[in-house]
Amino acid sequence: MWTVVYIAPNRMIADMLKELLENEGIVAMLRPIGAPHLGASGSVEMLVPESEVEEAHEIIASSY
Repeated sequence: MWTVVYIAPNRMIADMLKELLENEGIVAMLRPIGAPHLGASGSVEMLVPESEVEEAHEIIASSY
């Protein structure tokens, strides 16, 4: 089961964090939320497998 671990304010940040997670061996999926007409400037949910949630949170937190 996929679990949302972060909501990025835009696609650029979401892509950056997804790459960071994948470099650490965590599979991540992005899902745009909100109005479709916002395109790359809309919010994006970042999801990971349920078994990877804790590690993903640690990696995301350490990126700030």
